[in-house]
Amino acid sequence: PRIFVTSEALAEGVRFADLFLDLKLASSKKEARRLIQGGGAKVNDEKIADETGTLTMADFGDAKEVTLRAGKKRAGVVEIQ
Repeated sequence: PRIFVTSEALAEGVRFADLFLDLKLASSKKEARRLIQGGGAKVNDEKIADETGTLTMADFGDAKEVTLRAGKKRAGVVEIQ
């Protein structure tokens, strides 16, 4: 799955739990938080350490998209609109 996020929203930061929910990689925010706590959530193959963390422009670097992973096989793309 692929979702689009505005650069204005990224300036404030978008919570990882909300993104996992929007990408349908988790069925609830609680499940998304558990996934992060358990170490199964990644942004561009780097583990997400903070369950209340946010995705910001800094996470994109020079790219226009990042990949969010839930475990080994489920992944989704967040793209700047």
